[in-house]
Amino acid sequence: MLEIERKFLVTSDAYKKEAFSQKRIIQGYLNSNPERTVRVRIKENKAYLTIKGSSNTSGMSRFEWEKEIPVDEAKNLLLLCEKGVIDKTRFEVKIGNHIYEIDEFYGENEGLEMAEIELQSETELFEKPSWLGEEVTNDKRYYNSYLSKNPFKNW
Repeated sequence: MLEIERKFLVTSDAYKKEAFSQKRIIQGYLNSNPERTVRVRIKENKAYLTIKGSSNTSGMSRFEWEKEIPVDEAKNLLLLCEKGVIDKTRFEVKIGNHIYEIDEFYGENEGLEMAEIELQSETELFEKPSWLGEEVTNDKRYYNSYLSKNPFKNW
């Protein structure tokens, strides 16, 4: 499946009042190579194994395959992951016809807040809320796999 998404920094926590959902996420990487990232994620009481291909030149599109797995298996796989587990809360906010996923990071990435929006095409129009800041879609420093090895606190 092709994933098309754009990423933005967040300028305030106003999105928290608009959120219809918030979930804690713990994730690690079995492979953080950008050509074939393999991620293990526990999101509340569900777990997933995800494989992502490399991004296209715009940074907006890439292949993504995801499968739900038992939480106990995900916990075991997290023990095998590369150094640098990502710990965050994901807030979901509906704006117009889209849902923004805003991640508030903890631990070594404390202070980073980033919003993502999934689109049907790279040219699809979408509403931008007042708390949406600079676009960082093509900046690889904001990929979670990069943040796991090069935490925000060290920038």
